[in-house]
Amino acid sequence: MAADLYQELGVARNASDDEIKKAYRKLAQKLHPDRNKDNPAAEARFKRVTAAYSALSDPNKRKLYDQYGEMGLREGFKPGAGGFGGGGFEDIFSGAKGAGIGDIFGDIFNGGRRRPRKSPDLESEITVEFVSAVRGAELELAIQGGQTVKVRIPAGARDGDKLRVKGAGGQGIPGAGPGDLLLVVRVKPHPYFTRDGLDLTVDVPLSASEAYLGAKVEVPTPSGNVTLKVPALTQSGQVLRLRGKGISRGTQQGDLYVRFMIRLPEQASEEVEKAIRLLGEHTRADLRADLKF
Repeated sequence: MAADLYQELGVARNASDDEIKKAYRKLAQKLHPDRNKDNPAAEARFKRVTAAYSALSDPNKRKLYDQYGEMGLREGFKPGAGGFGGGGFEDIFSGAKGAGIGDIFGDIFNGGRRRPRKSPDLESEITVEFVSAVRGAELELAIQGGQTVKVRIPAGARDGDKLRVKGAGGQGIPGAGPGDLLLVVRVKPHPYFTRDGLDLTVDVPLSASEAYLGAKVEVPTPSGNVTLKVPALTQSGQVLRLRGKGISRGTQQGDLYVRFMIRLPEQASEEVEKAIRLLGEHTRADLRADLKF
């Protein structure tokens, strides 16, 4: 005996269209094959409730079913005629034009718009230069299949940041769109600059005379070189802060810390030795008197 369509959905015969739709939504979520891959009974029930919904959600089909039962849904049926084609509840499902499992399930759960399943995302790493991460850059990346995609590195990118390249991932599901490519950013170290959040630190070498007498030196920054005035009697390791000259990330702006390091001549000579000895005579006798643990 063919099952009653209303019983399949668990609704009364006088149920409204909205009640029928809600009942199907609940059952479809529970019975959909993607959630019951190892349960053939659930898949069979899903087909039955989908067939019931395809008939009862159509005003003309529902009217015929209410008046004539399952015979009213058979192909070629005309009220008052004595000939019928096909037979049985399963014919309702197979004959539902435009109302297959995918169509109805997509309409119910995607607001009337079918949304194809997406293939899996892929994750990989991308190594960028320190300057590219700080200033931002656009790179061309080779992906599977010999294709290339352009990847935009946003200004201020940090090591460990993730970038998403839509449609550049896996293509593992037939008929579905490609997944996305997730890139983990790895930033190469800089030979002179170090980073702490949005702040930068750079060691700037000074000669002994520049440190003692004072000088003007060129210091590189992410936004270009600046001329920095070195105060007279500057000590090695002394730090100056340049506000707003660090890393820019969105509306945030870091600072640049300039640490002066006094460098002595790398080659020995009598003149330099005399000058150094003279300098030593005018330096505090015990420079390490205050050095404690």
